[in-house]
Amino acid sequence: MPADFDALFEEACEAPTEGWDFARFRDRLRETRHDWSYWDMVRSLAAGAGSMLDLGTGGGELLARECPSPPPLTVAAEAWPPNVQVAARRLRPLGVAVVQTEGAPDNHAQAPDEPLGRLPFRDGAFDLVIDRHEAFNAREVARALAPGGTFLTQQVGTDYRELHELVGVEWRPERPLTLDVIARQVTAAGLHLEASGEAVVVQSFLDAGVLGWYLRQVPWAVPGFDLGRGRERLRAVHERIRREGRVSVGLPQLWLRAVRRTMR
Repeated sequence: MPADFDALFEEACEAPTEGWDFARFRDRLRETRHDWSYWDMVRSLAAGAGSMLDLGTGGGELLARECPSPPPLTVAAEAWPPNVQVAARRLRPLGVAVVQTEGAPDNHAQAPDEPLGRLPFRDGAFDLVIDRHEAFNAREVARALAPGGTFLTQQVGTDYRELHELVGVEWRPERPLTLDVIARQVTAAGLHLEASGEAVVVQSFLDAGVLGWYLRQVPWAVPGFDLGRGRERLRAVHERIRREGRVSVGLPQLWLRAVRRTMR
């Protein structure tokens, strides 16, 4: 790990952001665990499914690593063009097709009749739809699910107040993404809510380089933050980390499992 600020800042500016591989920074970015395991739930559900759709697969890193034996028919969807080919190369050996899809607006900002976030799949195509940290159109998810099929999602809340304070950007509260928001959208789409949970996790940054990279990788966390203009603020964070060993912020996370009822 680079020790001086200039080297850390250069790394923050140049480290790639394609895919969704936070593991590249190993123990420099740490996160406390909540009392559920999204991927344990995925593996359990996938074991009994004939088909599965992974929404927002990123570069396919997590699906390949955490669910290496997916259902016979598995499709990974990704809306961000640079990630599509990355995911295709990684998932092709597992027999997983990758499809570029239309991204949905953030769930907390969606209108009840949201037209975006369409999925290019036939009605009832999948026994299981999984979604880790990707906005989704609940009506499209419900349509793509087979009767008796399951939707599982884990989401990160939108309360980045502490991260804004850390980098000296004014926090402008907006309608938050909460479990209630997601639950109402899912049930309004006709799915039956089976289980859910929420918690606040603590993210710890052990150097300013990984913090700068994170702000590039997750630009919606602090919209408009520019590394060049924010260089001196990152330098101040660097000095704080030298004194304290790390800086930490709290971030809400939630999960939800819902099913499409079988037809009577």
